[in-house]
Amino acid sequence: MLGSLTTAAYGQVDAQPVLPPATSETTAATGQRAAENAVRSAADAFGTSIGRETIGLYNSENVRGFSPTAAGNIRIDGLYFDQVWGLSTRLRRTTNIRVGLSALGSPFPAPTGIVDYAFRTPGEKTAFSVLAAANQWGNKSLEVDANLPVDETLSVALGGALFDDRFYNATRSGFWQFSAAARYAPTQNFEIVPFVARSEGYDQTGPVFIPAGEALPPRLPRRFFTGPGWARYRGVAFNAGTLMTWQIGSQWELRGGIFRSLFDDQRSFANLITNVTGAGIGNQFIIADPPITFASTSGELRLTRSFVEGPRAHRIHVNVRARAGDRRFDGSDTIDLGQTSIFERTNAPAPQFEFGAQQEDRVRQWTVGLAYEGRWQGVGELSLGVQTTRYRKRIGLPDEPPVATDASPFLFNVTAAAEISPRLVAYAGYVTGLEESGVAPGNAINRNEALPAIRTSQRDAGIRYAITPEIKLVAGVFDIRKPYFNLDALGRFDLLGDVINQGIETSVAGPVTPRLSLVAGAVLLRPRVTGEGVALGRVGPRPVGAISRRLELNLDWRPPILEGLSLDVSASHRSAETATVSGETVIPTRTLIDLGGRYRFEISGQAATLRLQIENVTDLQGFELRGAGAYDMIAGRRFGGYLTVDF
Repeated sequence: MLGSLTTAAYGQVDAQPVLPPATSETTAATGQRAAENAVRSAADAFGTSIGRETIGLYNSENVRGFSPTAAGNIRIDGLYFDQVWGLSTRLRRTTNIRVGLSALGSPFPAPTGIVDYAFRTPGEKTAFSVLAAANQWGNKSLEVDANLPVDETLSVALGGALFDDRFYNATRSGFWQFSAAARYAPTQNFEIVPFVARSEGYDQTGPVFIPAGEALPPRLPRRFFTGPGWARYRGVAFNAGTLMTWQIGSQWELRGGIFRSLFDDQRSFANLITNVTGAGIGNQFIIADPPITFASTSGELRLTRSFVEGPRAHRIHVNVRARAGDRRFDGSDTIDLGQTSIFERTNAPAPQFEFGAQQEDRVRQWTVGLAYEGRWQGVGELSLGVQTTRYRKRIGLPDEPPVATDASPFLFNVTAAAEISPRLVAYAGYVTGLEESGVAPGNAINRNEALPAIRTSQRDAGIRYAITPEIKLVAGVFDIRKPYFNLDALGRFDLLGDVINQGIETSVAGPVTPRLSLVAGAVLLRPRVTGEGVALGRVGPRPVGAISRRLELNLDWRPPILEGLSLDVSASHRSAETATVSGETVIPTRTLIDLGGRYRFEISGQAATLRLQIENVTDLQGFELRGAGAYDMIAGRRFGGYLTVDF
């Protein structure tokens, strides 16, 4: 982030931040991918993605037991982005999860953490990268990225990809991506970066299994498609926007971003097999949707003043955020295919669909904020922020009065960090937020319905200790509170009470030796549901999806026997997962192990990397939760790889 505080490293704060030169690591990364390595890039174990690799305790869908994506906590280079479709890897260099101390450099943090996309800004050097991938299931893909300088002030980046994917349940998808970005910097103090990305394709709809009563499904058949073949998603997704940074003199900086994100589902389906018995017999329903669209225009404008007073550095931010989201949904048609076996193929002919009237969801939100960041060399840091927001949502049928939901809360945040010693930092913080609560899942009777905004809060505290100058230990505690939505007794996805997630998280990351890098973490979580539903016995004391223990270990080792070779191992362990609203059914504990290696070499003088990996080495069987009492399977053992060449 241009001109930002280097709080993650507690380094010196420049009194006169300027735009980084085009030859910096940030800009040179565009069009060059052979050096991508998540383990060696991660600053902590809380979540890092780079290229095709994702490691860490958390990801964009799960941070401390909640989804920051559903909550609307997405940023592009620190600027607010109301994501409808995720930013393509053609345009994002890395993805980092900002929680605890790592969120201190974000002037307006949020409960559940922040997902921050680092943008692939075009640079001044010509670069071209090709990546070809395949695996034993028959997946094939080709990705191309290029950086093309036009002159000293203008650079252009282009990217494209083709994917032909096959999955654990024998479904198949195919799609293409295209992206373009430009960087125009007429002076050292000003740059503007417009971009556009589009994706289009299809995806066969695999089944979701809903057992009869409080039970897990029987062992599900892998690499077997329980049709029908005509239940095939097809749609278009699109992102576009512009980033701007203007350094005004030595103390003022103006940053802005405006973004358009949408998907247009021409047809989509849910494939449900309900009341599945231990013998694998159930009733199959296909829920077909008419064309569904979801589009959002969002952005942020932030003015920052930076100044230094002796050993103290200060930043004051004033910002405005806004979004306008429109969604068309519902009108589904349910096709009853009758009794079926999960071990037999479904060959029912395609029916003539009869769709109903669709609902319309309209959201308008404005937020104005004031924040302060200060650092006192050798003492610590302080971050304060206040925001006022106006949220308005209207949902209804076109010919009926809309259902209105309004909120105008006052939000605030405070975080302080103290340098106990040159190697030890302690921190504590409190954050309040107004978040989206997502949409109702596919197995709810109000499927796809957008839910109201909710008030949330987060308290956390912890330490960071430099074991060595390169290896950092982070340990913290947190307490997050939100309203709890899930399926009620009638199958409607609705408010059932409040959920409280309290936990302990730890991270150790860094190079142990020049040849061995480590990223390891653990989170111990105590999730619980409170409210009338629990008191009356209609809801269990643990929320659906609750996992009490997660452990992650990632190692990357460069053996001395062959220069350019590195070997890596990833082990992920999680405890039992609450699978039903009552809490009586759980998905058992599991541990997954991946092994891999990469070899960096040259082809005719060009940098290249061959990456091979075996996922789920032990071929573990298991389930993935797809909603309360709804299940899919985890992928079995899979071998694949890719070759990247930078020109």
